[in-house]
Amino acid sequence: QVQLVESGGGLVQPGGSLRLSCAASGSIFNIRHMAWYRQAPGKQRELVARITSGGTTNYADSVKGRFTISRDNAKNTVYLQMNSLKPEDTAVYFCNVNFSPRLGVWSDSWGQGTQVTVSS
Repeated sequence: QVQLVESGGGLVQPGGSLRLSCAASGSIFNIRHMAWYRQAPGKQRELVARITSGGTTNYADSVKGRFTISRDNAKNTVYLQMNSLKPEDTAVYFCNVNFSPRLGVWSDSWGQGTQVTVSS
């Protein structure tokens, strides 16, 4: 079992910043990619940003230039720095980790979600 603990969500004014964290713990042999998704009310869950084990990143077009994903492999933690936040960034943000509990086996784990609300 792998547990993902997210933190850093909250209420922020437009133009503000937030930093999300997601720490993975449990039976982890290796972690491949780590990612953040979000889901706004009435909408499908969408990929926000992903980072591979080698540090390659990709972003949704809507957040490019404003959000930065990073990871600390020693801590099995992924971060999402969100700047210049807009009301349309309001959503529940979920951490996703592709991990191996043992050699040759891969699985996905999801965090419980953290609410980000951008409003004046």
